[in-house]
Amino acid sequence: MDLGMVMFPTDYAIEPAELGRAVEERGFESLLFPEHTHIPVERRSPWPGGGELPREYSHSYDPFVALSAVAAVTSRLLVGTGICLVVERDPIITAKEVASLDLLSGGRVLFGVGAGWNREEMANHGTDARTRAQLMEERIEAMKAIWTQDEASFHGRFVDFDPIWSWPKPVRTPHPPVLVGGSGPTVLDRVVRIGDGWMPLRVADVDELARQFTELQDRASEADRGTIPVTAFGASRKPAVLERLAEIGVSRAVLSLPSASRDEILAILDRDTELLARVAS
Repeated sequence: MDLGMVMFPTDYAIEPAELGRAVEERGFESLLFPEHTHIPVERRSPWPGGGELPREYSHSYDPFVALSAVAAVTSRLLVGTGICLVVERDPIITAKEVASLDLLSGGRVLFGVGAGWNREEMANHGTDARTRAQLMEERIEAMKAIWTQDEASFHGRFVDFDPIWSWPKPVRTPHPPVLVGGSGPTVLDRVVRIGDGWMPLRVADVDELARQFTELQDRASEADRGTIPVTAFGASRKPAVLERLAEIGVSRAVLSLPSASRDEILAILDRDTELLARVAS
């Protein structure tokens, strides 16, 4: 099992490029950045983490700009979104951003996606929270068309465009892996339909994840999809938990970092390297 890191890149924390170098130098496999375009001052949507919304949610860089800085100073590290709020993004522009980052990084992009939780935020982008899951699926399918076709077109309920030219194309074929984030009751259906991987958030019950892992692979087999890898997002740092995740077939565990100073982050990374020898494959 590979180990990666996730952190909100902010204007007050360690710079993205320095973080990327430090993560790669210590042998970790990947670095993911989340995103929020903004946080509405008047918000009724509760933060899923409970309590007050942390400061980093309103101070984060655009993930693709920050990941470009990381890619420029690394050579092996996988760079990705964890997650990209595609329900708040134009699919034609996002397809170009993902493809550009994949080409410039030499094919190192992981495209983690999700439908989001902040209803007021998505409403400011013109997105109806009630249909955001369907919107996300259409936008991802439209992006796949742009990545894989010289003259791409898409005609759906939410996304509609006649043939277009759009380069660059991604290095990865057919496109960077789409990791579908979420742990809701319909997420496995969505993963099988549009995902190249599943990224459950902060797994509390590894035995339940093991059951879902088996169910996912059974569904994938029925759909002639082959094995669908699983990334445990925001995983526990307890060695026994990480070893259990590896045992049930999880291919990647991503550990959360706080949006903190250089010295604090480097100290955490140094401690986390002890986990590599125990669980990294």
